[in-house]
Amino acid sequence: MTPIIAIRALPHHVGEIVTLRGWVYNIRTSGKIAFLQLRDGSGFTQIIMTPKDVGEACWALIDTLTLESAIICTGTVAQHPKREEYELHGHDVTLVHRADEYPIGKKEHGPDFLLDHRHLWLRSGRQWAIQRVRDTIIRATYDHLHREGFIKIDAPILTPAACEGTTTLFAVPYFDMGSAYLTQSGQLYLEAAIAAHGRVFDFGPVFRAEKSKTRRHLTEFWMMDAEAAFVEHDENLAIQERLICALVAAVLSENRTELHVLERDIAPLERVTPPFPRITHAEAVTILQGKGSTMTAESDLGGEDEALIMENYDRPLFIEKYPARIKAFYMKRAPETPALALCADLIAPEGFGEIVGGSQREDDYNTLLTRIREHQLPVEAFGWYLDLRRYGSVPHSGFGYGLERIVGWLCGVHHVRETIPFPRLLNRLTP
Repeated sequence: MTPIIAIRALPHHVGEIVTLRGWVYNIRTSGKIAFLQLRDGSGFTQIIMTPKDVGEACWALIDTLTLESAIICTGTVAQHPKREEYELHGHDVTLVHRADEYPIGKKEHGPDFLLDHRHLWLRSGRQWAIQRVRDTIIRATYDHLHREGFIKIDAPILTPAACEGTTTLFAVPYFDMGSAYLTQSGQLYLEAAIAAHGRVFDFGPVFRAEKSKTRRHLTEFWMMDAEAAFVEHDENLAIQERLICALVAAVLSENRTELHVLERDIAPLERVTPPFPRITHAEAVTILQGKGSTMTAESDLGGEDEALIMENYDRPLFIEKYPARIKAFYMKRAPETPALALCADLIAPEGFGEIVGGSQREDDYNTLLTRIREHQLPVEAFGWYLDLRRYGSVPHSGFGYGLERIVGWLCGVHHVRETIPFPRLLNRLTP
């Protein structure tokens, strides 16, 4: 019986007769020979067929195939004569489904058209490659954090209060209890779990109601948050550094084919090795002002600022110790300089901007209560969070990354709408 295999397994079956199942990605004929590109989910391959090899009836069928028709094809596996690629010399083709005329052609399509057809655009070679890199990053995150002693804890999606105010959150009517909010981060709930497990992380969808149309914003995206007990600022940065290096290494190891499809220059990724450089926010301001920026000592960095400062660096950069007044209420202040927060943003090179943000958390009850009031947040809603500082409070830190931004960086894709299967934007909720 002819074995049914995946395209990715072709190198292990050279000279053997096998069966492939998939979709017609492209087809061209030249006289009495047909070249058919097949996609099966695991990869792409070329099938070469002639009337002599497949017979008249099958040859007539081949002539009727359309893009995205589903077929089953049997043939002999061969290595491409000039490249490290593998193809099939077809013997037989069975039609599973003949597709209607495919709306996405070789011509250039605008982004709105492609997003309207996102359910089909996902099949393109570029989108196929991006989603497979995304999968590697997710899996490598779990693997690495487990090796570092973290376990996964699931934070709720519906929350009674926000981490950093409610102005950019989606409110949801919650029975007779008023409004709930779609989560913007699982951080606060993870802090509750560290006293049980020491090191924890979550990974799931989060929601931001920012009315932004930039290439770096989505209203729904995936975020990994991690929290660790007895970890202070410097160790927190070291944990982040090891994670990012592990993710880059995994993609370089497992996704060479995908990176080739994306025409991604891997040299910048190969330079992502520890230690990452670190500068303070004040030092960043000085550098930016020297480049003509209007950045001030009390300003947060914007996307243009991040791109400008990374002209000086060829690997990720930690910018640490921002003014506390522009950061979240839960960030611990630097003991020697209380006006500064023990926080850091990790900025990717090549203009891809911030990819990780984190801080040491305030572990003192009275100080945290003061911060909540200063930020005009409802103290009652944070009662359970304050309890964590009443029963066994310890120094602890955490961080989070936006999955889509890391996917974009590693793939060399500058618009995050391509890095998530079905993007949700300010003006888009379909398909």
